Amino acid sequence: MTLTLSLADESATKALAARLAPHLRGGDVVTLRGDLGAGKTALARFLIRYLAGDEAEEVPSPTFTLVQTYEHLTPPLWHFDLYRLTDPGEVVELGWEEAREACALVEWPERLGPLLPRDRLDVQLTLDGPTARRVVITGHGAWEKRVAGI
Repeated sequence: MTLTLSLADESATKALAARLAPHLRGGDVVTLRGDLGAGKTALARFLIRYLAGDEAEEVPSPTFTLVQTYEHLTPPLWHFDLYRLTDPGEVVELGWEEAREACALVEWPERLGPLLPRDRLDVQLTLDGPTARRVVITGHGAWEKRVAGI
C-alpha cells in the first residue's frame, strides 16, 4: 500500500512524525529517501523527539558519526545516515546487525545494497516549494498492511 501526502511546512512534517511514531516497533526498518535538503533528517528528528516525549531532546544529525543510537526510547532506535558510505559492507561495521533488534531509521538506504530488508517502510520526500514537501510512503512486506493505519 502507498500513501501520498502533501506537507505544507515544518509543522506538517512534525504532524506526520506524530502519526508515524506510534506504529514503530523493534525490528522495523524505515528508509528515508530524498535529495539533500528534502527533509529526511528533520522527519527523523521529529520522530525521535515524539518517541522521547520531549521536544527539547537533543537529536544530532548522524551525517558525520554515521549512526546515532537512542536506546532509551521505546522502541530503541538507531538513526543511520549512509550518505558517505561506498560499500554495503561498511554498514555492518556500524552495528547494522545489532540495530536490527531496534527500529532503524535509514537515510540514503540505497547504500545498503543487498542488506536492504524486504520488510520495510519507505518514506520518499520531495521538495514541492520553498517549505512544502511531497511525501510518498510505501509499505513492503509486513508493512504493506500497517501503512493503512498511518
